[in-house]
Amino acid sequence: MRDLVDILGVKFVRLSRGEILSQVEGSIDSNGKMFVVTANPEIVMHAKDHPDYMRTVSNADMVIADGIGVIIGSKILNTPLPERVAGFDLLTELLKRGNEKNWRVFFLGAKDEVLQEAVGNVKKDYPNLVIAGSHHGYFKDDDTKVADLVREAQADMVFVALGFPRQEKWIEAYMPSFDKGLFMGVGGSFDVLAGHVQRAPEIWQKLNLEWLYRLLKQPSRWKRMLTLPMFILEVVKEKNRRKR
Repeated sequence: MRDLVDILGVKFVRLSRGEILSQVEGSIDSNGKMFVVTANPEIVMHAKDHPDYMRTVSNADMVIADGIGVIIGSKILNTPLPERVAGFDLLTELLKRGNEKNWRVFFLGAKDEVLQEAVGNVKKDYPNLVIAGSHHGYFKDDDTKVADLVREAQADMVFVALGFPRQEKWIEAYMPSFDKGLFMGVGGSFDVLAGHVQRAPEIWQKLNLEWLYRLLKQPSRWKRMLTLPMFILEVVKEKNRRKR
């Protein structure tokens, strides 16, 4: 039985980065299917307020703590998670493993220009990785032709950059029709792979201040940042409810 930590209804795996990678790699090596959600406070709050999305997240094989706010929340609830595992870090680690093992990868999402630049950079950085296919994110979710492309690619890893909640709902809808593969929503990661968006310097990441760096670079994100204090408040309320 997997050790899970419940934060406002979203159940996170209590695993380290290394343990997560090991389990994902094992699934890929055995031609299994796995749906991974990397959830930050924004995703948790959206799931809390939208039962259909909560159902989608609950159907994932693994929900990972992507965001220092989730780690803080787990500590407030006295069920601490071991560490934050950023979705982009997990993505790049898997690309490295795939490069070593000649895995097949499919990239779905983003603008076509961004997608092509991202794929081009991946080809340069991970030459032994097999690019099984790609498709931009400008399609209707009921367009089964896109799912057909993914299925025909027989990819070991499918990274879906449609933004939440769309990316997770797309995976949930079509995953039963796929034979194998890791399916993971990666938000704006293709913009980083393409070089359009810079990640925070390593020191900011180590200090868990990546969110602040992004806010300073993109002040328009301030409304989204308000989710964090709201999330913490809800977690405190949940802690008090559990005491009763």
